[in-house]
Amino acid sequence: MKKVVVFCGSSAGKAEVFKKGAFLLGAFLASRKIDLVYGGAQIGLMGAVADGVLLNGGQVTGVIPDFLAAKEIRHHHLTEMIVVKSMHERKLLLSEMCDGVIALPGGFGTLDELFEMLTWAQLGLHQKPIALFNIDGYFNDLIRFVNKVNENGFISDIHRSMIIVDDDAESLLNKMINYQAPPLPAWLNRSDV
Repeated sequence: MKKVVVFCGSSAGKAEVFKKGAFLLGAFLASRKIDLVYGGAQIGLMGAVADGVLLNGGQVTGVIPDFLAAKEIRHHHLTEMIVVKSMHERKLLLSEMCDGVIALPGGFGTLDELFEMLTWAQLGLHQKPIALFNIDGYFNDLIRFVNKVNENGFISDIHRSMIIVDDDAESLLNKMINYQAPPLPAWLNRSDV
């Protein structure tokens, strides 16, 4: 695993533990020589994870839509900054540039990015590991909801198992490295998608 995309909040949230966890994840990625690809902002958890990588000698690529770059929230000390036209273009480029996905605490945007990557994996458009860095149990209710979705037959057991969860960065990354994507259903093959 050479590059990981991190989806997370442009806010730092109310508890300091989220910002600290984001920074420590960034530092850990740098220590493992894994480059960060993310949304390009200097604020919130986005800025914290980028700073964690940069201050520990790692490489960071930001991908930011032009309308956000113009609002001066872009990080000015990244290894590389790519400015795109839209949020859709940003998500597509982030997904193409990474070997795996980690979601940190965040709001609607983070959840949108997470679920789009999960949907693409379910459809066989990629086989990358997708993980939740469960800082302070932030994703516990979401995990319960996904389990309910599974129990009610809206996603299969094998697709439920695509979500990797841990509150320890090293353990999370090891699970991602050992991840095996589920096989595509017989009714769907890669040439059809």
